Amino acid sequence: MALSATLHRFTIQLANMDRNIFADFELRVARQPSETAEFMLLRVLAYCLEHEDGIALTEGVAAVDEPAVLVRDLTGRITAWIEVGAPDAERLHRGSKLAGRAALYTNRQIEPLLAQYAGARIHRAAELPVHALDRAFVAQAAQRLQRHSKLSVTFTEGQLYLDIDGDPLSTTVVTRPVGGLDGP
Repeated sequence: MALSATLHRFTIQLANMDRNIFADFELRVARQPSETAEFMLLRVLAYCLEHEDGIALTEGVAAVDEPAVLVRDLTGRITAWIEVGAPDAERLHRGSKLAGRAALYTNRQIEPLLAQYAGARIHRAAELPVHALDRAFVAQAAQRLQRHSKLSVTFTEGQLYLDIDGDPLSTTVVTRPVGGLDGP
């Protein structure tokens, strides 16, 4: 018998000062059996930092042809393709071509990750940001998550402040473009 996803419910208070976005919402996340708590947290943080009308979480690691987070306009067209982790260059290329914009959120060291993409064909690579969060921060935060948690997410000038059920954490988010060769 196959294991089913575990449902997590997060009550989120978001303040993204850089984008002037303030919102309170509830987010239900289906964590797949093969998905780590760190990957799920990265999906939630990417959702928060990219928050806009039409944003949605996909099935995460179970989504074969979709990113971790995507944004659709009112016609259903994908306008933003947001990946999490360390997807291959082909996946970033495809997402960047398909959507108006693309981004990557990771807890990997940024320089080796960018070196992995160097020379790869990635559409509009110079416009595709990689947002790297400290691995220790992500691990600590993921350990604190419960199936029902209250999160306060504040982002300003590259600093991420995360409060999980009254327990505060913070980190610097390092952002660099993927670079590489632009495709057609």
